[in-house]
Order: sequence, then structure tokens, then C-alpha cells
Amino acid sequence: MYKPTLTSLALIAALLLSNGASAVETLKMGMEADHLPFNGKDASGQVVGFDVDIGNALCAKMKVQCEIVTADWDTLIPELNAGQFNFLMSSLPISPERLQVVDFTDPYYSVKLELVAAKSSAISIDKAALAGKVIGAQRGTAAGKWLQDNVSDQTAVMLFDTQEDAYQQMVNGSLDAVLSNKYVNYEWLKSVAGKDYEAKGDAVGDGNKIGIALRKGDPLRDKLNTALHELIVDGTYKKINDRYFPFNILQ
Repeated sequence: MYKPTLTSLALIAALLLSNGASAVETLKMGMEADHLPFNGKDASGQVVGFDVDIGNALCAKMKVQCEIVTADWDTLIPELNAGQFNFLMSSLPISPERLQVVDFTDPYYSVKLELVAAKSSAISIDKAALAGKVIGAQRGTAAGKWLQDNVSDQTAVMLFDTQEDAYQQMVNGSLDAVLSNKYVNYEWLKSVAGKDYEAKGDAVGDGNKIGIALRKGDPLRDKLNTALHELIVDGTYKKINDRYFPFNILQ
């Protein structure tokens, strides 16, 4: 009876590969993992959140495997362009400045900015009300840019490496308020740390569109757009949305 040797098995494998059979492609998803409920770490250290679930669903649609690779917010785009990731699934607002160095998919959600402060505070998202105050935001975000563009002539703007740092400095009393993505605020206000804080006034900004970033000219962009459209049409996107929010964040 013929028993295949290791050599013959290797030859069979090589023949299969030459005839078009190949290993499943693995794509690296870059994300910050410090921006809940979109991306962060649970008690066991596993990266979780809306970005993770949408990214994994996109990869399933494209029939590829995905690996999450984390990095600091400020290094995400440089490391993408250096080849460390295939795409960034990290709640990046699409902006003219970023479009000069990377491509983006169609938006996978839209968000405005919201001010949070102590419930006892009479502060509001108004230039006159913010005059003389100290307001925090995460560095490199739409919130930080809005503060610098709109109120920094009369308001002290402090920028932090992470969103959690900004919240913590407010709790410590170093900040009068924090401006951030309203959905990130929504999650933090439910936490123990946020129990004495609330949103102040209406949301501001132009309704930032959040996309998946890729290297310039990468054909993966079209595949991700097709997969995203399929998630929306077949209801997968809504199921993931409803897992995190009692409202639709796609619009």
C-alpha cells in the first residue's frame, strides 16, 4: 500500500498552489485602541469596539482574515504609509489635510462634536461662554482643530495624547470642559468617572465623516467600499450599530 512521504506531500502542496490554490490573505487593521466605544481594550486586554466589529465584518465579506495591530493615534497614518498596516480602522475623520497623504473609503459613520463638563457648571459651547476657560481635546482630532480654529484666541486649549487623558484632567480639575466626538462622550458619560458630568448645549462642527484610510492608490479601497455597501444593505451594519448605540450613527 502506498504511503505518502513528507517529500511527496510537499510536492502535492506545491502542485496545488501552482494550480491556483493559495492561502487565505491576512490584512492588518491599524487602530488606536483607546477610543471607546469605537476601539479600546477590555479587562482581558482584548481590542474591542464598533471599529473592530465593523472591520471584522468587512473582512468576512471580502473573504480575508484580519489581524488588529495597535498604535498611537499620532503614528497611525505614518505607519500606514510605511507599510505596517493594510488599512486604518480607527475612526479617522476625512479631512482635506489627510486626503493629501492617504485615500479614504466612503464614510462608515458621521459625527458632530460635543462639549462635556460638570453638571454643576454653567458652561456652554459658545465663544463668549468659553472665554477665559481651559478646554481640552485629544491631539490630532476634529475636536482639537475646532477649538483652535474657533475659540483659541480667548480660550486656553489643551491637547492630550489620548481621549482618556483629556477626561482625566477634567476630573482632576485641570480643565473646565472637554470637546470630543459626541458618541465617545456618550460612552464616557455612562461610566463611573462620568457620572457627575453631562453634555452642554448642541453639537457643533460640520458633521465629520469618518472613513477607513488606505495608502494612496490602493485597490483595496474599492473592495472595502463594496463590502461596506453590502453590510448596510443586508442589515449587518444596523445589527452592529444597535449593539453600541440606541440611535443610527451612519447618517
